[in-house]
Amino acid sequence: MRERPILFNGAMVRAILAGQKTQTRRAIKDIPWRPGCNPDFSQARAFSNGGEFRITGSQEMTTGFRCPLGQRGDRLWVRETTVDVERHGYLGPVHLESEEGYATLQGGLAPGPDDVIDVEPHEITLRPSIHMPRSMCRLFLEITDVRVERLQAISPADALAEGSMEWAGEQDTPIRDLDTGDERIAFSALWDSTGGDWNSNPWVWVITFMRIEA
Repeated sequence: MRERPILFNGAMVRAILAGQKTQTRRAIKDIPWRPGCNPDFSQARAFSNGGEFRITGSQEMTTGFRCPLGQRGDRLWVRETTVDVERHGYLGPVHLESEEGYATLQGGLAPGPDDVIDVEPHEITLRPSIHMPRSMCRLFLEITDVRVERLQAISPADALAEGSMEWAGEQDTPIRDLDTGDERIAFSALWDSTGGDWNSNPWVWVITFMRIEA
């Protein structure tokens, strides 16, 4: 069993905490296509053999490659944004996506051991998720399945497992008014909101997980 870090933005952290997110998709980078292979063939399928994946088409096959985030049974620890209260003498962590985190951003901090005055809200700074150490982690995930597929092959059930409807309900756009049955539309908007391109229909790692105790 291996353990690796994984980044999630605030919306996805909230979805995990709410029990609405049990899957994540990540675009596959540098697929080892065999010489002469056309990566855009429409009838390609992906197969797994002992953790190694191959993508087959009518004539060509990639060499084996593995998911960089791990395989079934491996664990992930979530890196998320935290409030940097430590610089003001407070003992952290204070996670942004928490009641304490919201209260700190809105009301600031009372004097800490190393301060003689209150810390105003505008003086509060955030620690980006990429810089969060494991010692501050509160969300641990166990991988229960890994597969490879095209992004647009996502089913409504899987789009729901991505936390798409939870995210859609938070938006200040018509996307928040989507009803059941619109999960794929919500997910496509969610994917694009993170800098992805739904229309390019890339190959993706599909990672299913469950939340566990540390």
